[in-house]
Amino acid sequence: MPEPDELFANNRQWAEQIKAEDPEFFSTLSRQQAPEYLWIGCSDSRVPANEIVGLMPGELFVHRNVANLVVQTDLNCLSVMQFAVEYLKVKHIMVTGHYGCGGVKAAMANQQFGLLDYWVRNIREVFLKHQDAMDEISDDSKRLDRLCELNVIEQVANVSHTNIVQNAWKRGQELTIHGWIYGIEDGILHDLIKPISGIEQVDPRYRTI
Repeated sequence: MPEPDELFANNRQWAEQIKAEDPEFFSTLSRQQAPEYLWIGCSDSRVPANEIVGLMPGELFVHRNVANLVVQTDLNCLSVMQFAVEYLKVKHIMVTGHYGCGGVKAAMANQQFGLLDYWVRNIREVFLKHQDAMDEISDDSKRLDRLCELNVIEQVANVSHTNIVQNAWKRGQELTIHGWIYGIEDGILHDLIKPISGIEQVDPRYRTI
């Protein structure tokens, strides 16, 4: 494991490499931020958002938390969404989970983890919502991976239920929500659901416009 001083050295090497490839990169980057994508992903250190999709700094706006949740009381996540949608005018929101997620695994365990219990309770509710289907999966690993998928799908719905997104559609703003999942074992992204790009795809009970 590198010491902190080595991280500074790595940073200088990285910056010099970028400048060698494009001498104007950092001066251009410092003058504007105009990403078209908002990535809502897991905090897991093995899931580096920019690298997975091959984008450079400035091209992807990122919010990460344990198990990539979008909770209606999480002002951190909602503030990121509002800034991204209303000010940066992103065109795509990607909720991206990953197989083998530790947060999802904690939600499935019958034990206490401290403060984390309050956070993953949202995932436990996803499990209970799909209890019958989950009970049909006998393999623990496959059951975990399926809940990782269902969690992403649930969070996509939560994004679409926000006033932030629905008001953007009302304004005629181009905005599409995606549900993706990443395989740490092979590095491949998978598209889980049909993208949501308008209010007509939202359950009427959650429409606010």
